[in-house]
Amino acid sequence: MEKLRFPLWIMFGAMLLFSWQAWNQDRVRSDAESAPVSGDLPAPASRAAPSETDLPELPSVSGAQSGEDQVEMPSRLAPPAPVVRVVTDVLELSISKVGGDLVEAVLLDYPVDKKDESAKVRLLSATPGAEYTLSTGLRAVDDAPEANHHESFTSELSEYRLREGDEDLVVPLSWSRGGVSVTKLYTFRPGSYTVEVEQVLRNESSEEYGAAPYVLLRRVHLPEKRSMFNVDTYSFTGPVYYDGDSYDRMDVDDLEDEPLSETAIAGWVGSIQHHFVAAAVPDGEQAYRYDGRVSQRTYRLSAIGPVRAVPPGGEERFLSQLFVGPKLQSQLKETAPGLELTVDYGIFTVFAQPLFWLLKTLFAGVGNWGWAIILATLIIKAVLFPLTEASGRSMARMRKLQPRMKSIQERFKDDPQGRNRATMELYKSEKVNPAAGCLPIFIQLPFFIAFYWVLVESVEIRQAPFLLWINDLSSRDPIFVLPALMGAAMFWQQKLNPKPPDPMQAKIMMAMPVMFTVFFMFFPSGLVLYWLTNSIFSTLQQWRINRRTDQAPKGRAAR
Repeated sequence: MEKLRFPLWIMFGAMLLFSWQAWNQDRVRSDAESAPVSGDLPAPASRAAPSETDLPELPSVSGAQSGEDQVEMPSRLAPPAPVVRVVTDVLELSISKVGGDLVEAVLLDYPVDKKDESAKVRLLSATPGAEYTLSTGLRAVDDAPEANHHESFTSELSEYRLREGDEDLVVPLSWSRGGVSVTKLYTFRPGSYTVEVEQVLRNESSEEYGAAPYVLLRRVHLPEKRSMFNVDTYSFTGPVYYDGDSYDRMDVDDLEDEPLSETAIAGWVGSIQHHFVAAAVPDGEQAYRYDGRVSQRTYRLSAIGPVRAVPPGGEERFLSQLFVGPKLQSQLKETAPGLELTVDYGIFTVFAQPLFWLLKTLFAGVGNWGWAIILATLIIKAVLFPLTEASGRSMARMRKLQPRMKSIQERFKDDPQGRNRATMELYKSEKVNPAAGCLPIFIQLPFFIAFYWVLVESVEIRQAPFLLWINDLSSRDPIFVLPALMGAAMFWQQKLNPKPPDPMQAKIMMAMPVMFTVFFMFFPSGLVLYWLTNSIFSTLQQWRINRRTDQAPKGRAAR
C-alpha cells in the first residue's frame, strides 16, 4: 500500500506550491502591473540629464571603450522635455521631443483593478528613479552630427489621434544639422500595440555620410515586494533577449556581472512584467550587435546595425519596431519571431500551448472563457476516456471486494504481514490492480498544471468574466462558492470508490476533500471551474461503472 501514498503526496505538493503562488498573486499583482493612471497623460517629470555612455558604440569604431569599462557620470535634473501626445483606440502615449523616445504608455483596455475601470495599466515612465523608455536613433561616423536619442526633434503638432475608420496614423518628428536631415515616422494601426518606426535620412551635404541605426531600452530595476509565500520564478519582471534562435530571461545581477555582447540576426530586446511587455525590434534582415549592461540598478539593452553610407544628395531608410502592450500572442507573433515566448508557461509549455490554442478556439465560438474552460475539460475527458474507464472498472471491482477485504482485516487483525499477503493474493486472484485508482491523478496532473499556467500567464484571460459573481477567471472566487462545490463533488466521488485498506491512507483520503477545498480557495477561479467540471463528470462516470459492475453476473466484469 506504500506505493499508493506517493502519488497522493505528489498531488498535495503541487496543490501546496500553487496555493502559495496564487495567494501571493493577489498581494503583488498591482505592483507587477505598475501604478494606475487616469485621464490625460501628465507631462513627464524632470528627466535626468543624459549621459553619453548609453549611446551604442558604432560597430566600425575600433579601440573604443567597452560598456563594461565606461563610468556613467552622475545625473542631474534637466527641465521637463516637451512631448507629443498620441492617442489610438488602445494606446495613449507620450513621445519626447528629446530623441523621439517613447516615455509614457497607457493601455486603455486594461484597468489595473476591474473594480475601478478608470485606472489603467501604465507602461514606460520618464519619472526620475523609475525611468522606463524605448529609444531609436542613428549613430554617425567621424564625429559627424547625428540624430541620436539625446538630440532635439520638432513636430508640427503636439497631439495626434487615430480617428475611427482610419487605417493608420503617422506621426512625424524631424531633426536636421550640417546639411543632414532625419525624419522619424511613427506608424500606429487600429487595435495594435506595435509601433512601426521608419527613420528617413537625407544627405544634402557635400560629403558622404555614414550612419548606423540602433534601438535602446532603458529601465530602472525596481525589485518587487516579496513575501515568504512568494515563489522566485513567479511573475518574472526584468530584461529579456532573443538572439534569433533562443529566448533568455536575464537576471539583473547576472547581467551586471557579465554584460551582454552578441551579434545576431532577427533578434530583439525587451522587458517583461507578468502580462505585459515592452520590446525593441530592429530590422530582422541584417546582423545587429546586441549589448546589455547594468549601472546603478538601471539596465540598458541595445542593438546597433551596420553602418550605411549615404552619398551627397542621397537618401536612406532605417526600419525598426517597438512593441508596448499586453502579451497578446497573436500580435506578438506578427511583430517579431520569438516575441510570443515572453508568454512563459514553463516546463509544461508542451501541454499549455496546445491547451491555450484549444481554449482560444472554443472562446471564438462561445464568446465566454468560462464556457470555453468547461468545453475544453469535456474534450480532455473524452480523449482520456479509455484510460479512465479502465481505471474506473478496476476501482469498481475493488469496491465489490470490500466485504472480503473486511473479513481479511478481521482475520489478520494482529498480523500485518499476513494481512498484506492475503490482500495481495485476493487482488491477484480477482485480477485487480490497487494502483489503478492513482492513474486518473497522474493523467490529470499535467493538464491541471497546464491550466494553472495558462490562466496565470495568458493576458487574454486576465479579468475575464464568467457568470454571476465570477467576474475574473484569473483570480480567486471572491466568495469561495466554487471551491466549496468542488469539495462537495470530490466527497461524492470518494463515496463511490473503495475505502483504502491501509488506515493511514484511509485517513488521508477522508481529509482530501477538505484539504483540496482549502487549497483551491486561493487558486484562479478558472482553475477551480476546470477541476469542478472534471470532478463532476468523473463522478458520473464512476457511478455508471459501479452500477454496471453491480448488475453484472458474478464472475463477469462490466464492459
